[in-house]
Amino acid sequence: MRMPARILAVTGLLTAAIVVFLWQSGWLAGLEQWAALRQREAQTMMAGALRGLRAGDPGASLSLMAICFGYGFLHAVGPGHGKVLIGGYGYGAKVPLGRLAGISVVASLAQALTAILLVWGGLTLFDLSRDALTGLSEDHMADISAVMIGLVGIWLAWRGMRQLIRARRSAEDHGHHHDHDHDTDCGCGHVHGPSIDQVTETRSLRDALALIAGIAIRPCTGAIFLLLLTWRMGFFGTGIAGAFAMGLGTATVTLLVACLSVWAREGSFALFSGAGAIGTMSRWLPGMMQLAAGLVVALVALSLLR
Repeated sequence: MRMPARILAVTGLLTAAIVVFLWQSGWLAGLEQWAALRQREAQTMMAGALRGLRAGDPGASLSLMAICFGYGFLHAVGPGHGKVLIGGYGYGAKVPLGRLAGISVVASLAQALTAILLVWGGLTLFDLSRDALTGLSEDHMADISAVMIGLVGIWLAWRGMRQLIRARRSAEDHGHHHDHDHDTDCGCGHVHGPSIDQVTETRSLRDALALIAGIAIRPCTGAIFLLLLTWRMGFFGTGIAGAFAMGLGTATVTLLVACLSVWAREGSFALFSGAGAIGTMSRWLPGMMQLAAGLVVALVALSLLR
């Protein structure tokens, strides 16, 4: 890696480290309080836009979508499980930025879909009240989400441990060479096992589904609020559109987290690249990063349990 690229990569690592430090030290508490206050104001604006929609205001629908998008952004700025999961996975696992960005967007939209299904099913199939639906989301579904996130963290940590074990064996076997090659194809025309690319693709799909499920299982309370209002007013279709607009707003923040996590990962490799003892550490780095990221995700998930 050339020096300018290395400096840029290490800058990403330092930026991520500063953000994590500020978050853990409580210095971002003011930002979180500001976001919570703006969310309450946005809910009031949503109700006003809905009244305008009922009165036939031609610009009310577009105004509502903009408010919902902004609410989703503000919701994601505050503390949340999705950012921890996306950030931890992006830093610990070797995942392309484009794929992680896609997972972030799909997970945010799936979270909106969960809110839609929860409200629709709760009102039409089970005749649940507003308090019952909110309690189901905040209590039971939040705990399920925390458990799923914790399992993803443990899974990442376990994979990190396995990578460290393989790195140790590789170091012990250093200098031992074979005069023949091992491959899944012996030349007989038959493939005797999955290729490395096939295994990677399977694991990537499994990881993506786990990440999306862990985030989507806990719907946004703002989306539930909007959907309940639009249901009572007879504009449920508008509420559905607003919920997805919130999801896109949330996705803007998780996309930033995804970019920062991959940037920090590249910075870690750039910091320990080169010759000598520091360069030798690079064989241990992927396992150490995945183990550390998994433990952080698991600990955060534990703190989310009530």
